[in-house]
Amino acid sequence: MAGEIEVSPLKLVFLGSDAIALPLLEWLTGEGSAVATVVAVFTQPDRPVGRGQKITPNAIKTWALGRGLPVLQPEKLTDDVRGELAAFGADVALVMAYGHILRDAFIDTPRLGTLNLHTSLLPKYRGASPIQTAVASGERETGVSLMRIVRKLDAGPVADVERVQIDPLDTALEVEAKLAAACVPLVARALPKLRDGSLAFATQDEAAVSHCRKLEKDDGVLDFSTSAAVLAARINGLFPWPACAVEIGGQLVKFGLAEVGDASAGAAVAGEVIGADAQGLLIATGQGTLRVRRLQRPGGRMLPAAEFLRGAPMAAGTRLVSRPMPPLVAAGS
Repeated sequence: MAGEIEVSPLKLVFLGSDAIALPLLEWLTGEGSAVATVVAVFTQPDRPVGRGQKITPNAIKTWALGRGLPVLQPEKLTDDVRGELAAFGADVALVMAYGHILRDAFIDTPRLGTLNLHTSLLPKYRGASPIQTAVASGERETGVSLMRIVRKLDAGPVADVERVQIDPLDTALEVEAKLAAACVPLVARALPKLRDGSLAFATQDEAAVSHCRKLEKDDGVLDFSTSAAVLAARINGLFPWPACAVEIGGQLVKFGLAEVGDASAGAAVAGEVIGADAQGLLIATGQGTLRVRRLQRPGGRMLPAAEFLRGAPMAAGTRLVSRPMPPLVAAGS
């Protein structure tokens, strides 16, 4: 229409190192290209991967090279690297699971600043493992928060969130996929507002802050004296890594999916195998019955419980050893 002013797409630099960002990047270089043009990608240097420790590019680098985008992989964000960022003339930088701490000078280099996508409903679950911790804590909702980056970890003001549901049989893997998809509508709403100056930010409530830490292999333990609901959430939240495992018959068997069972434990003590039904292995707990739906032996595949038990029957009355479960969440700022 005559008289309309054509609005150019924002020039955007993306900083990230995890495949969770791929749906968003696909949108930005497809339908979203009218809103923003990705001019460069910063990602972590290639690292050793797998048993062979072969140096391998991450999924973000592979994606960017496949689209002919400049890729930068600095080990440290020095002044020279900040100069390289400035050379792209970006309007905005967007960060998701990058793996570097950004200094103020770097954050302030793009004309409209630097935004971060964090996979929790801030101020809840600041820190390194928000997806796994939300599932492991029994949450039924989580989301992605779009925030400005500040020096304090995940403490910046929040512009908008996109919420997702956590279903009872969702593991961290399924929730991660939901959150990856949720980034698209969130960023699609926010970037036009950022461009016209109407994107508003709200300070986080420090009284409601909680933190989640980096997960360790030793977190994959189970205390059967707790409730079936707590155990099921823990199993689902820590799959696929570090994965909860229990020693059975001298082997460390991983549990890949669980829920609260409907069978009564009767006189069984916590940690005692009750038997099995069509959906899984039934184990008595401190409160209720745990149904484990998927199991895996060392060197084997994760199998539905019925298939696993055909090859490795487990007699009723088998006692599983409990171990204290390290806390995943700390309150306060």
